[in-house]
Amino acid sequence: MFEVVHQDTVSGARLGKLTTAHQIVDTPAFMPVATKATVKTLTPTELRDAGTQAIISNAFHLYIGPGHELIREAGGLHRFMGWDGAIFTDSGGFQILRKEFKFKLNNQGINYMNSRDGKRYMYTPEQCMEIQGALGSDVAMVLDDCPPWGSNRDEIRDSVCRTVDWAQRSLDAWCNDEQLVFAILQGGTLPDMRAECAERLVGMEFDGYGIGGLSIGEPKEVMHETIKLNLPMIPEDKPRYLMGVGSPVELLDSIYLGVDIFDSAFPTRNARHQSAMTRHGQVDLRRAALVDDFRPIDEECKCYTCRHFSRSYIYHLFKESEMLAMRLASIHNVHFLQDLMAGARTAISEDRFAEFRDDFKLRYSGSGNAD
Repeated sequence: MFEVVHQDTVSGARLGKLTTAHQIVDTPAFMPVATKATVKTLTPTELRDAGTQAIISNAFHLYIGPGHELIREAGGLHRFMGWDGAIFTDSGGFQILRKEFKFKLNNQGINYMNSRDGKRYMYTPEQCMEIQGALGSDVAMVLDDCPPWGSNRDEIRDSVCRTVDWAQRSLDAWCNDEQLVFAILQGGTLPDMRAECAERLVGMEFDGYGIGGLSIGEPKEVMHETIKLNLPMIPEDKPRYLMGVGSPVELLDSIYLGVDIFDSAFPTRNARHQSAMTRHGQVDLRRAALVDDFRPIDEECKCYTCRHFSRSYIYHLFKESEMLAMRLASIHNVHFLQDLMAGARTAISEDRFAEFRDDFKLRYSGSGNAD
C-alpha cells in the first residue's frame, strides 16, 4: 500500500513507496494531468522517457466522452490510452463547480447541465465511484465539495459536512477491489473546520488523503500555513497528496513540509503558452532575443528537447505556429519537474533536502528571465 522508506532528519520531507495495481510509485512524485486520457501533446513513451510514474485523469470528463462503459469495453483506461504506469482519477467535482456546467449543489450530489445535449443530470458519489471502477484506475478520488476562496464560515461548514457524507457514501459504493480510494480534506483555511474534516475522514481509514481547497486564489502564505496545519492530521503511514500544485518552488516547499504526491497542468499549460522552466528561472520562448540563441532551453537538462534543439529553433517554431513547438516545450517542462522530483528523492535519502531546496530556490529566482 504505502510505506515511508526514509524521513529526512532536518525537514518534514520523506521518501515513500505507494504500491498500486500497475506501478510502485516512488514519492515525492509529480503527476502530469491527463484530463481526457491524454497529457496534452505528449505520448505515453515521451512521458515515460521524462521519468513519469503516474498521471491523473478526470472521471467526470471521461464519463461525458467517450463514456466509461466504452473504456471498460476497451480493456480499461490503461489499455485505452496505452499507459502502463499508475493512473489516478479525479472525481471531476472541482471542474463541475468551477466551469461551464451551470451546476446546482445539494446533499444528494451535483445537478449539472451537459453542454453537449443541453440536458440536466445528477452526479452523485455513488455514480462517481461506479465510473471510476469501470475506468480501472489505480487510485480513485472521492467526490467532494470544494468551496471557493472567500467563502464564509457557514458555507465552509456546509462544505465539510457534505464532503464527509459523500466520502462515506463513496466508500459504501466502492466496487473495484484492485483500486485504492483517497479522500479529500476540505475546510477552507479555517483551522477548526480543517481539523473537523480531517478527524472524520481519517476515522474512515481511506488509503490516502488529498489536501483540497488550496491553490484556488488564496495568498501563498495562507496556503503554506494551511498545509502545515493539515499534514499532522493525516496518519504517517498514509500518502499525503496536495492537489493542483505544480510550480517548482511550491513543490519543494511542500515536500519540505511532508507532502508526498502532487498533480498540476502547470508544466504542459505553460509550455503551450511558450514558457519553459530552467534551473535559473523561466524562459519566455516568445522573446525576440532568442532568434539567434543556439543554446538549449536549459544547458544542464538531458531531455530530448535540450539534447537536440536550440532556443532559436523553438522560438522559430512558435513564431510560425508550428505544433512541434508545443510538443518540444512540453517534453522539456515535464522532464524538468520529474528531474526535480528525482533530485528531491536523492536529497532526502542523503538527509540534505533543506540544502537541496534552498540551493534550487536561490538559483531559480536569482537571474530574472534566465538569460
